[in-house]
Amino acid sequence: MSNSLKLKQLLVDIHTHCYLPRYAAFLRSRSIAPKIFTSGDRERLLILDDEPATGRPVGPQYWDRNEKLKFMDTHDIDISIVSTANPWLDFLPPDKAHTLATELNVDLEEYCATSPVVSMPGSHDIKRLYGFGLLPLVPDIPVDAILQVIKQISSLSHLKGVIMGTKAVGKGLDDPSLEPVWEALSAAGLVVFLHPHYGLGSGAKEAWGNRDNGHVLSLALGFPMETTIATTRLILAGVYDRHPDLKILLAHSGGALPQLSSRLASCISHDPVVSSRLQHDARYYVSKLYFDAVNYGPEEMGFVADVIGRGSAYANSQDQRGDRMSGYTRMLFGTDHPFFPPLDGEGRWKSVLENIRAIEGVKGWGEAEKAAVLGGNALELFLQGPM
Repeated sequence: MSNSLKLKQLLVDIHTHCYLPRYAAFLRSRSIAPKIFTSGDRERLLILDDEPATGRPVGPQYWDRNEKLKFMDTHDIDISIVSTANPWLDFLPPDKAHTLATELNVDLEEYCATSPVVSMPGSHDIKRLYGFGLLPLVPDIPVDAILQVIKQISSLSHLKGVIMGTKAVGKGLDDPSLEPVWEALSAAGLVVFLHPHYGLGSGAKEAWGNRDNGHVLSLALGFPMETTIATTRLILAGVYDRHPDLKILLAHSGGALPQLSSRLASCISHDPVVSSRLQHDARYYVSKLYFDAVNYGPEEMGFVADVIGRGSAYANSQDQRGDRMSGYTRMLFGTDHPFFPPLDGEGRWKSVLENIRAIEGVKGWGEAEKAAVLGGNALELFLQGPM
C-alpha cells in the first residue's frame, strides 16, 4: 500500500455484484430458471425455480459499469471488489461452464482494468474496481479444468479472488475431490468469497409456510443458514488444518456461525466420530475466516468481532478470552449492491447507510477500528501486493 493511500480514509465495498453483459445476454437466451425475461415494460430475473414466478425487476444497475460507478459516487465508495451474482455457473454442463468462466473472467478483468483511478494524489495505479473471478464448479468437470481457470485468474492482475457457491462440484465444500482446488487457491493467495444461493433448498418450503412473505424468509434466514452449514462442513473436513493460509471470506457476516460456534465446539468434543479429527477447537477456525460487515446492526457487528477475536485462545483448546478486540481486523464493509434497493426510488440506499452506521456504532471501537472495517482491512487483504 502506498503512503498516499494513508492520507485519506478509503471506503471499500467488498460485497457488490454485477451480471456482466455477456452473462446477462446468456440468461436472456434461456427459457427456464435462471433466466432474464421481459414482463410488461421491463425485464425481470428469475434465479430459482421455486421462487415467486414473477422473479425480481432488473435493469442497467445490474450490468452497466457506469451505474455501478454512479452508485459508488452516491455513497462515497472509493473502491469496489465486484463479483458475479448468483447463480454463477452452477446450472451448466462442464464444457459450457469452463468456456463461460474463462470468457467472463476476461470480461471482468477488462471491466476493472479500464475503470477510473482513485482520486488521490499519487494513486494513479489504484483502480476503483477490482474483481472476484469465476470457477467452473459443476458436477463431472475434471479437476484439471478448474485448476486451469485458477491459473487464468491468477494471471489477471485486477482479479483478487474467486466467488464460490456452497455446492462446489455438486457435493459440498467437504468433497475430497476439491483438495487440489483448495491447495491451488491457497498457493495463489486468492481470496475465496463464499456466497449462498440455494438457501435451505426444497426442504424449506414446509418451514416457510404458505403465507406470502416475498423473499424475506429465504434471504434473511435461508441464505445465512446455507453459509453456516457449508462452512461448518468445510471446518469438519479439516480443510484449514491442511491449508492454514487459505483465505475465505464469508458473506452476510458468516450467517449463524459466530452465534453457534461454541455449541459447534461442544458437539465436536462430545462426538466420538469427530472428536479427535481436528487439530484445534472449532472456535479457532472461525477466527481464521474473514467476514463481510453486512449485518445492519452495531450489536451484531460487535458480537461477530468478539467471536472472531476470542478464537485465538482456542488454538490449543485453551478456554481463555483471547484478544477479543482484534476481531475487527477480519471484518470488511459491503453493500450487496444492486440488491436491496430503496423502495421509494432514487437516492442513498438505506441498506448501505445501515451498515455504515452499524460500523460507526459498535461499542468499544475507536476511529482506527472503524476505519479498518470501512476500508483498511480490504486494502490489506486485496491490494497489499503489486497493483
